[in-house]
Amino acid sequence: MFRYALTYGSIIGVVIIAFMIAVMLVVGTDDLMTSEIAGYAVMLAVLSLVFIGIKRYRDVEHGGVIKFGQAAAVGIGIAVVAAVFYVITWEVFLYATDFAFMQAYGDSMRASIEAQSLSDAERAAQIAELEEGMVMYANPLFRMPITFIEIFPVGLIVALISAAILRNAKVLPARAAA
Repeated sequence: MFRYALTYGSIIGVVIIAFMIAVMLVVGTDDLMTSEIAGYAVMLAVLSLVFIGIKRYRDVEHGGVIKFGQAAAVGIGIAVVAAVFYVITWEVFLYATDFAFMQAYGDSMRASIEAQSLSDAERAAQIAELEEGMVMYANPLFRMPITFIEIFPVGLIVALISAAILRNAKVLPARAAA
C-alpha cells in the first residue's frame, strides 16, 4: 500500500506544484484570483490520480475487489504524500526565488486594499492585518501547515469519494490476464 501512496502521491504533488508555478509565471501576481482558480482546477484534475491509484491497488493487489476502509487508506495515503510533496516543492520554489512571491503577493494585496473605498482607519487596520499575516507566513512552522491544508482536504474528499465508488467491484472491473 505504501508503494502506491508514494508513487501516486509524489506524482500528484510535483505535477500540481509545477502547473501552479507555471500559472503564476504566466499570469503573475497581478491577477491572484485567476491564479488561485486555475491552481485549484489543476489540483482537482491532477488529484484524479488518487482514483487511478486506488483502482490500480484494488486490481493488482486485491484481484479487483476492495473494502471501503482499504480503499480509503490507500487514497488518504496518496493524498498525504501528495500534500507533503506539494509542501516540499513549494518551499524549494520559495527559496529558489528568494521569497519573491511573498513580496509580490503582499504588494498585490496592499494595492487591492488601497483601491477600496475605505476609511483611513479601516484601510490601516486591513493593512496592519495583512502585514501581520505576512510576518506569520515568513515563519516556516506556520507556512508549511498552511500549504499542507491547501491541498490535503481536496485530496481527502477525492480519496473518500473514490473509495466509495471503487469498493463496488462492478465499477471499472479488473481485466482478466490474457
